[in-house]
Order: sequence, then structure tokens, then C-alpha cells
Amino acid sequence: MPLRDVLHKKDKINDSNGVPATPVSPSAPPEFRFYRTDTNNQEVIQPPAFDEDDRNRHHSSGEDKHGSSQKRLSIFHRPSNRSSSLSPSASPTRTKGERRLSSLLHLDGRRSRSTSSTSINVPADLPQIDTSVGDKQDREAQWEKRATILVQGNPTLSPLSPSSRSSSFLGDQGSTGSGRPRSSSSARINDPEGDVNIQEAIRLHEAGELARSTQMFGTLADPDGANNALSQVLYGLALRHGWGCEPDPAKAVTYLSAAASNSASIEAQALEAGMKRGGAAKGELVLAIFELANCFRNGWGVAKDPVAARQYYETAANLGDTDAMNEAAWCYLEGVGGKKDKYMAAKYYRLAEENGSKTVGNSWIWKEKYDPK
Repeated sequence: MPLRDVLHKKDKINDSNGVPATPVSPSAPPEFRFYRTDTNNQEVIQPPAFDEDDRNRHHSSGEDKHGSSQKRLSIFHRPSNRSSSLSPSASPTRTKGERRLSSLLHLDGRRSRSTSSTSINVPADLPQIDTSVGDKQDREAQWEKRATILVQGNPTLSPLSPSSRSSSFLGDQGSTGSGRPRSSSSARINDPEGDVNIQEAIRLHEAGELARSTQMFGTLADPDGANNALSQVLYGLALRHGWGCEPDPAKAVTYLSAAASNSASIEAQALEAGMKRGGAAKGELVLAIFELANCFRNGWGVAKDPVAARQYYETAANLGDTDAMNEAAWCYLEGVGGKKDKYMAAKYYRLAEENGSKTVGNSWIWKEKYDPK
């Protein structure tokens, strides 16, 4: 028997054991009893009534007229001896006001955690992109501009200081007023000699010679030397995960930030020159943004910041990173870094599948109600 029916049955039993009801004249209208119930509780709704009807409505086992009147208590007062009229297995009945207040407090607490959309790691002037305006290249250029603002406007990411590669590079003497890393050499992207060295470092890494590989990445990432943005990303990953070195998540964030800032500077110049598809550093920029998103999400080297993680994932996703597409979709689906939005989650999961990164069990994203509006 459903619990709700059990509660109704319990109430009928209590009524049958109470004081005999006042005789009703044949011409009297029928009496109705209204209940508000949920899984655990039952509450009698009491419309305005005359004293005669009130006595009939409130009588129960062992209670007199005075006992009935005591039921009208403050909504915050827990009535005594209530359990004497309930079966042992039934849950105690809560008053209407008490339940509503506790539910409201719980809901407000959950909303404050899931829908907060502010973060010190996200610039206040970060532009919102209208995906319904312009062609694909125009939107991509807008997202790339957004990426440069996201990186260059973050005041909490520690820039690299011009120093020897053996130092920690965690000082602030190398920072500029805009928060970008200052280096004795400009960031290098298209560097044939550096590319050869990076390929060799990658080969060593895949061969299991992690210490030598990481040392090469560190040399190429040196802001006083090669200042190679891709090497800064790879060296940051090595430091974060301890590939052939002692893990240093904070220092890893510093190098990932340097890679993002160096790449953002190059891309900003390309956009100013009218290049809609950005410049030569787009790949490094997107990769650095995605890895910084992972840092914010997991608290690797920085305080956990789900709002920043969601913004970084979404930016990288709109610049073509399929892993970021899946992560952005997950953030929208689970309400990480903002409110839940299954429409947006379906959008990014679809985008990931269209770009070759399908997630098993996501057939729901192709329902008609999630089609683009």
C-alpha cells in the first residue's frame, strides 16, 4: 500500500476512535476534509469555519474541546504529545511553516553554490558572444579576442620573471602593468630550430627518459632563452604531474600562464591586423587555456574555481578543442561554475561528436527539443 494511503488510513482510524461527532441535521451540507501530503508528512488544511464545525473538524482520540484548540499554535512551535495519536511507524507531522522554512533555506544554500557566476579569475569586461550573429569566421574571431582578454585580464595568474631557468620564476619583478610576463626575448612560435628540439624532447618522453625530456622542455621554456610557448605548456604539464622531476603545481601554473600570455599577445596582434582566423599562436593559446581550466577545476597549483574553469573550457571549446567541448558540456550538465543548462550541454556534446569525440551514452543530446533554436 502506498505510504500516502497509509497516512490517510491512519487519520481515518484516529477519527473513528475520537469523541462522537455532533449530530448533523438532514438539511446540513456535507462535510469535506482537505489534506496536503507528501511522502513523509500529512497536514490538514483548515478553511474558515464556525465553532460548531470546528469542534467536528478537530476532534481526535482522547482530546476534548480545549485540546482541539491547542492545535492552533505558532508555526515554529513543536507540538507536544503529538506522537500519542500516531502509529509507531509513521513519521512525525511537521507544520506547514516549519517545512517551508527549512526547504527555503536548503534551496537558497544550493542556489548560492551552483549559480554563482563571478570569479576573480574572470575579467569583469569579458565579452559575451552572440552565436546567432555573423558567420563562422566572425564568431571564431570574437572567441579568439575573448580568449586574449580572458588571459591578459586575469590578475591572479603569476607571470614569469626574466631570470635564470634554474630559479623558481615565481617573483613579480618581471610583471608589467598589464599583468603579462616580460621577457628579455620575445615569445617564439615559428622557430624551426626550436621545433626540432621539441620533437626530440617529445621522443625522449615517449621513450621513458622523462628527466632528460623535462630538462629540454625547461630549457626551451626559459623566458631569457628560447621563450617557446609550446615548450612552456609542456614544461608546465611536466611540473604539474612530476614527469622526471618533483611535482610543483604552483610553478606549473606559472608556466602555463606564461604560455597563454605569450600566445595571447601574438594573437591579439593578428586580430588587430584584421586576421579573422587569428595568428600562428592559436594552437598554443587554446592548449594553454584548456590546461589552465583543468588547474582551476581541480585546484592544481591554484585555489579551485569552478566559475573560471567553466569560462576557460567554453572559450577553448569554441576555438576547436574537442576535450574542452566535452568538459564545457559537463559543466553545463552538472551545474559546475553556474546554473545547469541541458540545452547548452547538448550543444557542446553535439559539437564534440561532430568533431570526432563521441561520448558513450549521450543519445539524449539528439532529441528534437535540444535542436538549435
